[in-house]
Amino acid sequence: MEPVRTCVGCRTRAPRAALLRVVAQDNILVADERAVLPGRGAWVHPTQECMDAALRRRAFGRALRVSGDLDTQTIEQYPPMNKG
Repeated sequence: MEPVRTCVGCRTRAPRAALLRVVAQDNILVADERAVLPGRGAWVHPTQECMDAALRRRAFGRALRVSGDLDTQTIEQYPPMNKG
């Protein structure tokens, strides 16, 4: 049975393979495509809608338990997210 995770954007559950793991490194959001980077991770569908919802709701900071502002520029430029 494949692991199930919750998308921080739309809050729906999905198989881990359908989601993108995001981690915070030095308060910078980084896409972890292979899901191997150390630390706490947040999961999001690789769609512009879910990414926008997660950023608007500041869900990454809560999910990653990071205090202060996160630099989201790297994750906003993530290739699959630039549809639209």
